[in-house]
Amino acid sequence: MNWICVIAGAMIGAPLRFLTDRAVRARRDTVFPWGTFAVNVVGSLILGVLTGATVAGAASSHAQLFLGTGLCGALTTYSTFSYETLRLSEGGARFYAAANVVASVVAALGAVFVGVALADAVWV
Repeated sequence: MNWICVIAGAMIGAPLRFLTDRAVRARRDTVFPWGTFAVNVVGSLILGVLTGATVAGAASSHAQLFLGTGLCGALTTYSTFSYETLRLSEGGARFYAAANVVASVVAALGAVFVGVALADAVWV
């Protein structure tokens, strides 16, 4: 049963990542990888809420597998973040590469903290 939860979440997360990236690229004509940035920050927020819910006893192990491992595992992408940062740097856009690293790490960590705080406000 556990693997079904992971697969079901991934079946939603992977296309959601693809569609989000395409939608963001269609609206933003820039060298900065806003699509990857967006999915990583949103995924971090979801994981923060899930972590807070888990600590409060409001999230089952199946919810953790479905949302955390499946959905967020397929939604977020460290490999694409790394590739896009390297591509920016090699293409001479070193400022954007550095901004991508700093903004992604700060925003994702901030999103996790906000998610945990939201969960605390709801379930504690």
